[in-house]
Amino acid sequence: MNSRPFSAACERNKEPILAILREMLADKTRVLEIGSGTGQHAVHFARYLPHMLWQTSDLPGNHPGILAWMEAEPLCNVLPPLALDMNDPSWPAGPYDAVFTANTCHIMSWQQVQAMFRGIGRILAKDGVLCIYGPFNYRGRFTSASNARFDAMLKEQAPHMGIRDMEAVNELAREQGLAMLSDFEMPANNRLLVWRRC
Repeated sequence: MNSRPFSAACERNKEPILAILREMLADKTRVLEIGSGTGQHAVHFARYLPHMLWQTSDLPGNHPGILAWMEAEPLCNVLPPLALDMNDPSWPAGPYDAVFTANTCHIMSWQQVQAMFRGIGRILAKDGVLCIYGPFNYRGRFTSASNARFDAMLKEQAPHMGIRDMEAVNELAREQGLAMLSDFEMPANNRLLVWRRC
């Protein structure tokens, strides 16, 4: 375990997220995970969603950690990470019938979030599902004092970071032909937003 990167947040949220993915992705077979991070989510979800082929992706600097998790917990339905940078317009060839991303929208700049949705619009199949996990504001307001503190901490790290407004993110989805299916309340003041390609 010491040779693998470890995220305590991933460890805490993996079961609540999986409970929803079981339902939302029950009839899906090929998922692209944007920003696989440590790789913890990929191996956990793929283990319990064996009907899905799970394609990891991230910036190249994070690939060794993802590969370490894949090596330690080998699964035939997890694929090695693709290089995916929101500043690069080239994306993997689709279509995918599902896209999943966790805790990325508040790390990326707003321009990168916009680019992410344009990319998703190109590779998500008809009736495909998009699932985004993380904290969101509603009508420009924080949902908790802890989220307000988290947002301030993010902005101290880098001015381009920050918790996004759900309504603004939903508008980006609508521009790509995605209709919101569900908005799940999650532990620790997070949400899991789900859209379907019309």
